[in-house]
Amino acid sequence: MDSQPRTQTDVDPVPRSGRIRVAVVFGGRSEEHAISCATAASVLRTLDRTRYDGVGIMTWCPSAWVLVPDDPDALEIRDGRLPQVEDTGRAVIVPLGGVETVWRAVGPDGLEDLGEVDVVFPLLHGPFGEDGTIQGLLELADIRYVGCGVLASAAMMDKHIMKVVFASAGLPVGPYVVIPDVQWRRDRAAALDAAKALSFPVFVKPARAGSSVGVFKVDRPEDLEVAIDKARDHDPKVLVEQGIVGREIECGVLQGRGTDAPRVSECGEIEVVSGHEFYDFEAKYLDEDSVRITAPAQIDDEVRARVQEIARTAFEVAGCEGLARVDCFVTDRGEVLLNEINTMPGFTPFSMYPQAWAASGLSYPELVDELVALALERPLGLR
Repeated sequence: MDSQPRTQTDVDPVPRSGRIRVAVVFGGRSEEHAISCATAASVLRTLDRTRYDGVGIMTWCPSAWVLVPDDPDALEIRDGRLPQVEDTGRAVIVPLGGVETVWRAVGPDGLEDLGEVDVVFPLLHGPFGEDGTIQGLLELADIRYVGCGVLASAAMMDKHIMKVVFASAGLPVGPYVVIPDVQWRRDRAAALDAAKALSFPVFVKPARAGSSVGVFKVDRPEDLEVAIDKARDHDPKVLVEQGIVGREIECGVLQGRGTDAPRVSECGEIEVVSGHEFYDFEAKYLDEDSVRITAPAQIDDEVRARVQEIARTAFEVAGCEGLARVDCFVTDRGEVLLNEINTMPGFTPFSMYPQAWAASGLSYPELVDELVALALERPLGLR
């Protein structure tokens, strides 16, 4: 097992073409399947085919991982239509490590070799992908991959555990109440009393979901129970967060090379300008005109430095690798509160994470290249 980080020059040999083989894994079983497809479309279109060879394109259908056509256009959100990847009948067999390193597919024509893969780019959002599950599979198979490892992915996906970790490190988090499934079923009244002790409005959200799926703004205590039941349709564990009046400021974090400190981007700001009470799923993906993303954000230097400091610290406290986006609230008094961290943020060129890095001088293609290079540099096994 490797004891020292590998560099891009001493990783396992790339194919004879000299190009790096990247398997893009996207789709997934969560409610964010369509968003993952849109993210994959952007990455696939951006990958420089003079540098990257034999790009395996796989997704998770209900029955299996499948090999799908290299067609980014079919994966984009167009005219309000969310993409959906269908089962192609070509099931992918992931090698389990050791002497077995060749990826294969089983289809109507039998078994076909897909060759070896140098790095996996997992572009899955939500449960069963972003939450440490696919990361664990790849770790077991000794396959390098882009992004955070098992623990950081799992802990940061669960907004309750995330807040516990950050609060224990002295990072500023807002007031909240967690309602586990067993508590809701055992004593609903007590759970409601705890949540109603927060100042309204509150936001009710699934503890382990993203893209604002199943998130509800509640202005009155009498509407809280219905909102919790609706959020439970997405996750039996629910968080109730006290609403914070302030600006939503976000910062991208990129792992440093070798032993270098994590790099932080310019800050960006998200503003809902029409049609939505908050930055919900429709505002994010289906009604672009209702939202304004500004990078760099128009904030004073002291606030910018504080957000960047919190972002870098959160990344290190969580044990993140590769990339993460850290979301903060900045109140009218200039107080900065940590909202959450996203270990696989939206990754189209129009998403906040790439825009924040573009404002920092790192273009979208350069960002993709850097993430692949970081994955190749990372050692296998415990680190």
